[in-house]
Amino acid sequence: MDENKKIEEFSINGEELVTKVKDIVKQGNAKKIIIKGKDGNEFLSFPVTVGVAGVVLAPVFAAVGAIAALATECTIVIER
Repeated sequence: MDENKKIEEFSINGEELVTKVKDIVKQGNAKKIIIKGKDGNEFLSFPVTVGVAGVVLAPVFAAVGAIAALATECTIVIER
């Protein structure tokens, strides 16, 4: 495992999921975002590169929105 890799986890409800993911992307210091269900199964995993335009991430945000509609509780894992 890379010693410089930092991992953060947040438990969040589905209603706040899209907003939180957008905030993480705006911060610009995340390398990868993983969204897991409350049972620990991975729903979605995507890399976040510096300078990625919102147009490129629009399909990802749509997928996150679909997950948010289905999930009542989930975990966001951020690799920095």
